[in-house]
Amino acid sequence: MPHLLSIGFGYSAQAVAAGLGAEWTVTGTVREVFHAARLGVRGIAFDGTKRSPALAAALTEATHLLISVPPNEYGDPFLEHHGSDVRRAPLRWIGYLSTIGVYGDHAGGWVDEATPPTPQNERSRRRLLAEEAWRAVARSRDVPVHILRLGGIYGPGRNQLVELAAGTQRRIAKPGQVFNRIHVEDVGGLVRAAIARPDAGPVLHGVDDEPAPPQDVVVYAAHLLGIVPPPEISVEAAGLTPMGLSFYAENKRVSNAATKASLGYTLRYATYREGLATLAAAEEGRA
Repeated sequence: MPHLLSIGFGYSAQAVAAGLGAEWTVTGTVREVFHAARLGVRGIAFDGTKRSPALAAALTEATHLLISVPPNEYGDPFLEHHGSDVRRAPLRWIGYLSTIGVYGDHAGGWVDEATPPTPQNERSRRRLLAEEAWRAVARSRDVPVHILRLGGIYGPGRNQLVELAAGTQRRIAKPGQVFNRIHVEDVGGLVRAAIARPDAGPVLHGVDDEPAPPQDVVVYAAHLLGIVPPPEISVEAAGLTPMGLSFYAENKRVSNAATKASLGYTLRYATYREGLATLAAAEEGRA
């Protein structure tokens, strides 16, 4: 029986597990075990600060390993404490959820799955080092590995519709700026497709088909809600945090063509319009 062990059982990992068949066993690391039980999976407490005997035991049963926790200043916290356990586990597949931030800035130009990473901030440099660490583990075990570099994740409970309704959404505009996004259901679908095709990749892009200006997404969300969008403001006037500013310091269009071809995958939500329209309809249905 296949057994998925997810290091970090958050928003994206839950979407992966939701589409797996009944034959799968799913275990996820969480900060509070009761949270995993509520989600219907086996939970193991792991905060990344020390080795967990329960997690080491789970690795003896895991056939598939998904890592969805970020690295810290010392590297991947799971590898730090469980690297030797991983090297003994009966794994058939390893997946690492990374970020398109590893490509840095391309002045609005296109990057694809073969583009060399050029990270420009410490957060993205750590991600790239973690990717390389997992590739090394996979090579040492002769196990297929997929690095899935994700765009901005949105979906139920996390989208512009929610923020507009709460009065917290801003319409920030920077000339020429675009971002790629990905609906969380497509994150789940892409990971499951990668599990089914271990020879694909190894670098995959979890992004939509249309890089778009962030202010356009806000305007469309407001249209769906039948409200006036918030006034447009500049990046300079937005008072963004250093992390927020780092996103606007990088501008690129990320292609997913090779990913879709190698996985035989069709996005359920090809652009933000399909994704937001479906989310708005779901909210109306619950009203």
